[in-house]
Amino acid sequence: MTGEVDPSRRGFLKAVVGLSAVAAVGGLGKGVVQNLITPSVGLTSFPETLLYWNDPSLPSSAPVPLKASQFEAESPSVWIYYYPLSDEPNFIIRFKESVPPTKVTIDATGVSYPFTGGVGPGNSIVSYSAICQHLGCIPPVIHYYPPSQESTLPSNVVSVLKTYNQTKPTHGVVHCNCHGSTYDPFRGAGIITHPTQSPLPFVTLKYDPLTDNLYAKKLTGPVVFGHPSDLTGGNAISNLGKTTVTKLAAS
Repeated sequence: MTGEVDPSRRGFLKAVVGLSAVAAVGGLGKGVVQNLITPSVGLTSFPETLLYWNDPSLPSSAPVPLKASQFEAESPSVWIYYYPLSDEPNFIIRFKESVPPTKVTIDATGVSYPFTGGVGPGNSIVSYSAICQHLGCIPPVIHYYPPSQESTLPSNVVSVLKTYNQTKPTHGVVHCNCHGSTYDPFRGAGIITHPTQSPLPFVTLKYDPLTDNLYAKKLTGPVVFGHPSDLTGGNAISNLGKTTVTKLAAS
């Protein structure tokens, strides 16, 4: 062995260094998912997974099933859970109105796919990947802004929303403060402002009206940023039958 680096290996190392430089220059910090290059491990199919949480009024208690009726409509609080992999965070948002099915377009390809709409009480609850499809930023850098907070967004986004609202009234938006990508969570997390070229993938939820419980069933849409597929690129959550939801403080 001469110690010379194989050309393919050299190219790989250059790519890693380049991506690291981009992240540093952009000042992305810990709001970026560190999975731009991920191992191809994971699952062979999507598990049906019950959403659990730790009741803050009972700090020493074990997690219990999260009830759909517990979600406050259009709240600035961020609800996060991981599914189906341990590096795939997802939002849950509840609206004041029923969320209808629609078609969502991937700007990068022009391809459209069906968004199935809301579930739960009044079909008002939706769930999306919490990884920005531009460069992988995660909460709290990317989060949901209810209608009352839309005016606090950057002026260029507010200007776009004024025009957008003339034909598609928003019910709050998901905005990423890394580079300004904005999504419409009431309409399948379609793109409102770039630089993202892909909508946020959505999680199909199952609602049990008898128990008021919610289950995650699968991801649909563009592949979650940084993953070879939605089932590979990370480790499965520790208990495929349950995943714990965390409520972050309102921004």
